[in-house]
Amino acid sequence: MDKLHDFSSKEILVTWSRARCIHFAACVRGLPAVFQPGERPWIRLEGAAAREVAEVVTRCPTGALHFEPLAGGEAEAPPASNSITVSRAGPLYLRGRIRIESEAGEEVLTDVRVALCRCGGSRNKPFCDGSHFQRGFADRGDVFEGGLKPDAAAGEALEVTPLESGPLRVRGAVTILSADGRVALTGGACNLCRCGGSRNKPFCDGTHSSLPA
Repeated sequence: MDKLHDFSSKEILVTWSRARCIHFAACVRGLPAVFQPGERPWIRLEGAAAREVAEVVTRCPTGALHFEPLAGGEAEAPPASNSITVSRAGPLYLRGRIRIESEAGEEVLTDVRVALCRCGGSRNKPFCDGSHFQRGFADRGDVFEGGLKPDAAAGEALEVTPLESGPLRVRGAVTILSADGRVALTGGACNLCRCGGSRNKPFCDGTHSSLPA
């Protein structure tokens, strides 16, 4: 079970999910006076203005950090479009109107920022937990034509369904970006590898069916 840790001042509430944090450290680099790993508490909101904290929180690519304004500030708005960035030797970073659901259609999570495992080793599937470091997962983060299909029925929300012993089924208007930012494919439907074995990463090529259970 995911547990949210709360940190609050008169102006802002920041929540942190330990389970979804992979120590990307965008928060630490952005506001070291506020985000101080190793200290207790590790988030010290008195170190910066609430608007600065809110801006840095939105840089967290995993969704482990979120904020809520308490004094009339603006809440985080979803990006204008959905995107999936394929990182080098790491997870899929999703931004947009994201809905993760089970094969039965039950909602698992709705969010605007999510990091999903693609090495196959996370103990918190479908979310990344940093296991790609220990597994030595290697991938350049390239994206090639053919895996993302057009879909006239694609909606504004990006619906992601982790299939049992299979890929991530993605439906919804989305742009998939390579790690170097040179390739951007736009479409509405694809299956993304989450076993780590596909030869057509980030897309599924059926390799999962030949892997040990």
